[in-house]
Amino acid sequence: MAAAIGVSRGQEGRPARPGFVLTMLTFVYVLNFLDRQLIGILAKPIQDSLGVSDGQLGLIGGLYFAMFYCFIAIPVGWFADRTSRVGVLSLACAIWSGATVACGLAANYTQLVIARMTVGFGEAGGVPPSYAIITDTYPPGKRAAALGIFNLGPAIGAALGVAFGAAIAARFGWRMPFIVVGAIGVVTAVLVWLTVREPQRGAMDAVQSVPDDKAPFWPTVGSFLANPVLMLAALGSGATQFVTYGLGNFAVLFLMREKGMTLGDVGIWYALVLALGMGGGMVVSGRVIDRMTRTSRAGYAIAPAASLAVAMPFYLGFLWAPSWPLALVLLGVVMVFNYFYLSASVALVQEEVRPSQRVLSGALLLLIMNFIGLGLGPTWVGFASDWFKAQGSATSLQSALYTLTPFYLIAIGLFLWLARVLRRDRVPA
Repeated sequence: MAAAIGVSRGQEGRPARPGFVLTMLTFVYVLNFLDRQLIGILAKPIQDSLGVSDGQLGLIGGLYFAMFYCFIAIPVGWFADRTSRVGVLSLACAIWSGATVACGLAANYTQLVIARMTVGFGEAGGVPPSYAIITDTYPPGKRAAALGIFNLGPAIGAALGVAFGAAIAARFGWRMPFIVVGAIGVVTAVLVWLTVREPQRGAMDAVQSVPDDKAPFWPTVGSFLANPVLMLAALGSGATQFVTYGLGNFAVLFLMREKGMTLGDVGIWYALVLALGMGGGMVVSGRVIDRMTRTSRAGYAIAPAASLAVAMPFYLGFLWAPSWPLALVLLGVVMVFNYFYLSASVALVQEEVRPSQRVLSGALLLLIMNFIGLGLGPTWVGFASDWFKAQGSATSLQSALYTLTPFYLIAIGLFLWLARVLRRDRVPA
């Protein structure tokens, strides 16, 4: 497998099978997100078994995971831009899948932390190469829709994680879901390496670049940080993810502890809400964004700003709801509109940079938005819940989740600012 990274098996430039490539990459993303969701889904039995607090749980799913996931993505992205993106993806999948098995074997909190950090290390090489492979497989005008399908991975992974994780944990304990998912991931890594072809860089762009052009590391980083379009997209996405990851890592624990759901209820109804809500939002957002951006690039910013404005009152209603059935209905609406930002920001960044910079630029996007959202969102909610509990609150998680509301307003403001920049700068960088 290591040879695949440096050699790319002599397949670059051969005709790709777009549907097959997209299906395989989406399945890898499903496994990526399924694994990432297991900690939140199995939070209560993990707490009961290992005796961890909400704050410690937030660190496992947030800062500890993100420290590796975000920062390792940068050198991995630079390396993938210069070698085989398919090889990097398959090796990364093998690493995080093996570490997922280790999570199921952890005997204490420290071992679980080390295993989750290793998962983050592996997952750092998963998404950025996939973004670039899809961009070089689909032409402009179809990319946002293709990326919207790819971004079904989190929705499908989260829904399967809930249904599969809850069902298996109820019968065999919380460790078995980690072991099974990890084993499937190792097999998938081998299949990706054997079956997915490396597309030619820039092959689908209107302006062709030199195929063997190697983008320098620091100039690429510097141009990303100096580009207001890229930075506003990253910061707006980060503020959005502060809400989505803060909510996602604690939603099941909140519904079980403070709304009265059982693990069986979660495995059916919460999984259904994730599949229909998040999945529907991903599919619709890609098509809406493709349509809006045919006339103006500002659509990449207007779509997420408008969707978040719609989602915010339903999010407040979800937290307030006196029963879990009503809470789930409101959460379904939140899920539809919370994820418009993802396809928009990814497509914008991929089209804003040269083909030889796409993996590294995608990794920089993930670094900024995931460190803010994934790293700090769950950590904030976990420690806020512990603080409210120490003050005597009987609904500490509800109070902690209310504190995420201002980040909706911050994200909307950043995307509106981005829309203004895009209207002013009509020519792509």
